[in-house]
Amino acid sequence: MKIFSKLLPASKMKLVMSCLGVLALMAFTAVILVEATKAEVVLTADGEEQTIRTHADTIDELLAEAGITVGKHDALSHKLTAKVENGMDITYKEAKKIIVNVDGNETVYHTTLDTVGAFLKEQHINLSEHDQSSHNASDKLSEGLKLTIDKAFQVTINDGKDKKTVTTNGGTVEEILKREEITLSDLDKIKPGLDTQVSKDTPITIVRVEKVTDVVKEEIAYDTEKREDPNLEKGKKRVVAQGEEGVLVKKYEIIKENGKEVSRKLVSKTVEKESEARVVAFGTKEEQLVTLSSETSNSNEESGDSGKVLYMSASAYTASCSGCSGYTSTGINLNANPNMKVVAVDPSVIPLGTKVWVEGYGTAIAGDTGGHILGNRIDLHFATKSQAYAFGRRTVKVKILD
Repeated sequence: MKIFSKLLPASKMKLVMSCLGVLALMAFTAVILVEATKAEVVLTADGEEQTIRTHADTIDELLAEAGITVGKHDALSHKLTAKVENGMDITYKEAKKIIVNVDGNETVYHTTLDTVGAFLKEQHINLSEHDQSSHNASDKLSEGLKLTIDKAFQVTINDGKDKKTVTTNGGTVEEILKREEITLSDLDKIKPGLDTQVSKDTPITIVRVEKVTDVVKEEIAYDTEKREDPNLEKGKKRVVAQGEEGVLVKKYEIIKENGKEVSRKLVSKTVEKESEARVVAFGTKEEQLVTLSSETSNSNEESGDSGKVLYMSASAYTASCSGCSGYTSTGINLNANPNMKVVAVDPSVIPLGTKVWVEGYGTAIAGDTGGHILGNRIDLHFATKSQAYAFGRRTVKVKILD
């Protein structure tokens, strides 16, 4: 300035200074005027608030000045073409990309909401109490968040004769049975297999299998044994022993499915009781023998014999019976004389040595006694067991001959 002042006279110097002052004033005034014409707005972008003074004519120009590009899914409180006015409160929120997978089906969404719950409500995605979600309703949304939802569905379980419907989000057959506290035995059948992933179109069927033992008793038919009876008139027959059925025990292994028998297998057979044969005696005695007996009886009566007549219970025995010595109490050797007719008696009724005639047996000697032969009872000796069995037990007429 000193150099400049040396070049100009003082008067001119003052003029120049005045001009410069005027220009500076004009510039300052212009700046004041420009600032005074700016609009003041409040812009809240993604939650951050700032006050902006701008000459922008539209919201679009204002956001461009702020470095904001509005996307298709972003939220803006005003239209982009709206005029900027002093005192405006403008709100902008950038949309977040959310990937939702429902039962394996993936969909991409955009939202300006803040929480998972608000987003699900916005998109009308309803969750039941049985549905499962990878995020809670209160979780914050972020760009690119992946939300997985497994919708619950119903599965029918046919458990033997019982049927029930359960609600599940999936899993294997084994996992569902465990949740429902359904157990299987080693024999039970299940379809599909325990490791099968269940869907709403997958009914579970359980066949309850049990193995039981069944014991069955069956009758064993008795045989009929025919024996000749020389003391029974020919053409006649008599039942010596009625016969008795035996018992056969059979054990079966039975397989039942849902309570119904599907197989039966015989595993053992045991004879619990042997059958006893029915014994029938057939008479072989010729008519002449009966005639002889009659003649003997008649001759005694005709001779005026006053022999005593008794009706007695008669049984039969042989010399070869269990515990028998073969000798009678009077010393008769029955082994040496198998065909000899000897009667065991109660000596108080028929004295030993007495000769008697027995109906159906003939003339015999009272030559033996027995522990059970008491009172009005006799025991007749036969040569063979078959003859003794054939005679059996019967009531007979007995005549004392001497």
